[in-house]
Formats: sequence, structure tokens, C-alpha cells
Amino acid sequence: MGLSTILLIIVILMLLGAVPTWPHSRNWGYGPSGILGVVLIILVVLLLLGRI
Repeated sequence: MGLSTILLIIVILMLLGAVPTWPHSRNWGYGPSGILGVVLIILVVLLLLGRI
């Protein structure tokens, strides 16, 4: 498994955990999705630069 595959699995799990329809994350607001958006932007930039 490469590093990009592991990162993809982690990002997918974070996306599923941040969905506001789950009972445990209903009161979190926009915090998790905002943090996840920043992580996705960083990963895309790193992919475009060829660092990953």
C-alpha cells in the first residue's frame, strides 16, 4: 500500500464521520467539515506538486 492509498482511506473515513446526520455529530456544526476541507485542499495541492 502506498502513502496515497492510506491517505485516501483516512480522508474517506473522516468524511463519513463528519456527516451531520449521524447522532454523535449532530451538534458539532461546521467545525469538522471546515477542518476536513482544509485537509483536502492541502492534499490536492501536494498531489499537484508531486509530493505524494
